[in-house]
Amino acid sequence: MRVFKSIFFKRNPAWLFAAACIGLAACTDTTGPDKPKPVVEIPHGFPPIETPGDNPITEAKFQLGRYLFYDTRLSADNSVSCASCHKQEAAFADAGKMVSRGVGNEAGFRNSPGLSNSAYVSPLFWDGRAHTIEAQALAAMMSPAEMYADTTAITARLKADENYQTRFKNVFKSEPNTGDAVKAIATFVRALVSGESRFDTFKKGNTSVFSESEKRGHDLFFSERTRCGSCHEGFNFTDNKFHSVGLHTHYADRGRYDVTKLGVDIGRFKTPSLRNVGLTAPYMNDGLLPTLESVVRHYNMGGKPFINKDTLIQPLNLTAQEQADLVAFLKTLTDENFVKNPRFKKP
Repeated sequence: MRVFKSIFFKRNPAWLFAAACIGLAACTDTTGPDKPKPVVEIPHGFPPIETPGDNPITEAKFQLGRYLFYDTRLSADNSVSCASCHKQEAAFADAGKMVSRGVGNEAGFRNSPGLSNSAYVSPLFWDGRAHTIEAQALAAMMSPAEMYADTTAITARLKADENYQTRFKNVFKSEPNTGDAVKAIATFVRALVSGESRFDTFKKGNTSVFSESEKRGHDLFFSERTRCGSCHEGFNFTDNKFHSVGLHTHYADRGRYDVTKLGVDIGRFKTPSLRNVGLTAPYMNDGLLPTLESVVRHYNMGGKPFINKDTLIQPLNLTAQEQADLVAFLKTLTDENFVKNPRFKKP
């Protein structure tokens, strides 16, 4: 196809000029001040969002997903919604809880991470068992420790709601059903993009937004001395890989091993994004560390001895002031606009 296009345009220069004009028009704002806003506004420096071929993002689907995200009827006993464990004020984490509680007050065994920028995270879950947000959402709905949903019951509940009848027909041209509900929820979660923190302002060149302590913390974070940025890298502060950070000397929860069954993966968990990390305590896969200060102390000590501990985890010998500076920097990753955005609130 590329060869055909090349030959065609060489022999038809007028078409080449026309194609260039069309491309220019597509990139130019020709609609004036009334141009509709995109469903997802991509922050400066962020790449475009990729979506599954069968689940493109639309405004109507986003709004349907928002309703479903906050609807407790998706759980077995009508008591738990997605938002029960993912609260907007906590960057869609379950702040203050080591593990969340599902239907029947059932306790999970892993900490609920924040959902900001999930569109850029793959694979998902602490052990990486889901490769799409759709798969993650369905797994959470089916889990006995979470929503413990029954797909037939959910479909019946959705069909009984006139609002959902109208919205599903508008979005999917079909009757309400669990499969399409999952797609809508995934679209809402995919739109939870956060990139307007003070760090982002600093990165654009306005260094006055940082205190001296925050600047020192920034330099430490990205230094060869701490190498924090080796795993928490890029615009989303994660390498999307799995590491053991020496949190325990023995792992009852084996992490990535549950997926791969490889001995080297025992105790390895997904590197979380640090976006909005100041709002998502407690930390680590099991919520063991209650504050950012305790997290920095853990890394400063070099973690506990464990056969699969990453070689990057070594004692840092930071002073008390340097540890405080790191914490101060991490708090600059909080996006106040994101956690207050009315588009993400319960409808």
